[in-house]
Amino acid sequence: MPAIVEGWIDKVLAPPWAFRFKQLWGNYGYPIGNLRDKKAIIFCTYGSPRLAITTFFLNLPIRRLKRGVFHMCGIYNINYRRYFAVPFVGDKKREEFLQDVKETALNI
Repeated sequence: MPAIVEGWIDKVLAPPWAFRFKQLWGNYGYPIGNLRDKKAIIFCTYGSPRLAITTFFLNLPIRRLKRGVFHMCGIYNINYRRYFAVPFVGDKKREEFLQDVKETALNI
C-alpha cells in the first residue's frame, strides 16, 4: 500500500471519530467502531497473476486493511474488487477493469 494512503488512514480513520477504546484496565482496552452503518469499497490492482498473490503473498495487504482498519472502525460491509497482472494486460482487458470500477462505483 502506498505510504500516502497509509498516512491518510492514520489521520482520518482515527479515534475518536472512527473508533474509540473501551477501557478494560489501565491502558488496556479494545476498539469499538463508530462507523458501523458505513460501506467500504477496496479497488486493488496487482502486478502479478492471481496465483502468485493468493499462493505466495496470501493476500496479506488486504487482510491487514480489512481487519486492521475497517473492522476496527466497525465497517464490515466491504466490497472488494481485485485486478490482477495489470501491467501485462491488453487494452481490452484494461477497459473491462475500468468498466467494472465504474459499475461498482455507480452501484454503491
